[in-house]
Amino acid sequence: MAVQFHMPNIQLKIEDHSRDSVDMRYVYPVVSRRAGGVSIGINLNPNNACNWHCVYCQVPGLTRGGPPPIDLALLEQELTRFLAWVQAGDFMESCVPDGARHLMDVAFSGNGEPTSAGEFPEAVAVVERVLAACGLGGNLLLRLITNGSLLDRKSVQDGIQRLGKAPGEVWFKLDAATAAGLTRINGTRVRPETVARRLAVCAALAPTWVQTCMFRFDGELPATSDLDAYLRILGTLASQLGGVHLYSLARPSLQPEAVRLERVDADYLESIAAKIRELGLTVNVSP
Repeated sequence: MAVQFHMPNIQLKIEDHSRDSVDMRYVYPVVSRRAGGVSIGINLNPNNACNWHCVYCQVPGLTRGGPPPIDLALLEQELTRFLAWVQAGDFMESCVPDGARHLMDVAFSGNGEPTSAGEFPEAVAVVERVLAACGLGGNLLLRLITNGSLLDRKSVQDGIQRLGKAPGEVWFKLDAATAAGLTRINGTRVRPETVARRLAVCAALAPTWVQTCMFRFDGELPATSDLDAYLRILGTLASQLGGVHLYSLARPSLQPEAVRLERVDADYLESIAAKIRELGLTVNVSP
């Protein structure tokens, strides 16, 4: 019989990636269509603050900025407690739909840019220590889901390098490859060449996949010129990348731009995936 834990009664589903489902500050579980099962999220931005403003973001009350100081001791306690529920309790049977009851990763994601936390490298070390104590060290993948905007910081590079050796990998956001597209979709004024340079730095530190969300904006598909620019960046870095996660909208945006967005169908995504594969890259498509 499974050990019982006094934890919330929740039912996870792909359409709901709530960060507070288990009443913890930093740790939350989701069923991830891209990871292929249960992902344990590490939310280093509990104040819903991010340095970007992506139009498709599902974070409620998103504001510009960074996180408050991270309580690393609390993070360690929460992850230890949650993994005990997974390993010795009834979490999978009572909270996860049949077919998704696989623990896939621990992912630094959450409600803002994870690397904006000054304690990011230390948080990676905490997760490694907890996984080792639970007998999962070296067996459960660590992931970082990032916009890559802070790759020029040495502390961020140190954290990513450590994560890569855990073993782990990075999912690097690349939704646009023109200055106008980056401003419109991600709310940033970063130059495309800067994004490409940071992506190359990231790929040299840890196995790195690009993740790209495609959708209709004001009824329009991405322009051919935007797609060409995107493919040029991928082509230049293809030999350094693990592949591309290509997907469309799965959950409603909670940003003011939500009414302007529409998901694209699987056929469209597959047509873009075919172009990416011609560059020699693996592509995982999630409509």
